[in-house]
Amino acid sequence: MGDLTIMGGQAAERQKRRFTRKHLRYYGVVLAFLSPWLIGFLTFYLYPTLASLYFSFTHYDLLTSPRWVGLANYRFMFTDPQFWQSLRNTLWMVVFATPIQIAFAIGCALVLTRVKRGAGVFRTIFFVPTMVPAVAATLGFVFLLNPEGPIDRVLALLHVPQPLWFQQPFWAKPGLLLLGMWGIGNTMIIFLAALLDVPKELYEAADIEGAGPWQRFRNVTLPMISPVIFFALVTGVIYGFQYFTEGYVASGGDPNTLGSPQGSLLFYGIWLYQQGFQYFHMGYASAMAWVLFLIIMVTTLLLIRSSSRWVHYQGGFQ
Repeated sequence: MGDLTIMGGQAAERQKRRFTRKHLRYYGVVLAFLSPWLIGFLTFYLYPTLASLYFSFTHYDLLTSPRWVGLANYRFMFTDPQFWQSLRNTLWMVVFATPIQIAFAIGCALVLTRVKRGAGVFRTIFFVPTMVPAVAATLGFVFLLNPEGPIDRVLALLHVPQPLWFQQPFWAKPGLLLLGMWGIGNTMIIFLAALLDVPKELYEAADIEGAGPWQRFRNVTLPMISPVIFFALVTGVIYGFQYFTEGYVASGGDPNTLGSPQGSLLFYGIWLYQQGFQYFHMGYASAMAWVLFLIIMVTTLLLIRSSSRWVHYQGGFQ
């Protein structure tokens, strides 16, 4: 009886080892296939993120070893006038440009839903600007909005005051807003798909109730496309806080003129770039990056929390 028990235990042990080796081989194959992504994630995402967090507490100029300074970078940040100016300029793009671009994209999508002939051509025309690189598009708008450019010449013929656009602080950000409205093709396509997905029965019921065009839009269209509006708002806010390329090109691209005229185009990303790669204050730039991360995270969480009040999902799921 004892021998049988010993043999049974040995068989169970051998089976357990085979089971363990089988699982190790299975997980080894999985890790082998995942290894390119894991190596890339660890090398290009996780390590730089943790390194920037460490650098934010140091004085680091890229040429010498980092020197620990604690919260000095964060304390200096809140006394830096350029920091607050760049934050105000960036908030302008988030608060004004993002909603206007979303509203314009909805308007363009509504127009395209009513096109019966050549709808594909018009959709292509509206979408093509998004394929133009941001640098090329900005240079094109700088030319168009130049004081001697075609737009101001047309305004002069109409005896309308001609703004100096990117040479005048008051008009610099509205000039970039026009550029953003020109490139709303991606958002417009998403809204177009959402509008075409609204059930026709809802519009028919609204017509029976005697609802006018504005009432149908307000009580039927907007609630039905509110999830897409929420998506566009969140992504637009995140992009707005990271606004860089257009402002960099419009202000000349020269390190000595970045943010001009008179700091009106000094966005948060531009000031961060200057601190890190022009003045080599990498510790301060890292601190700015983490503050920006916290601002974006808090703003996104607030938008998500508020979505339960105005975002309506088909089927009642929120």
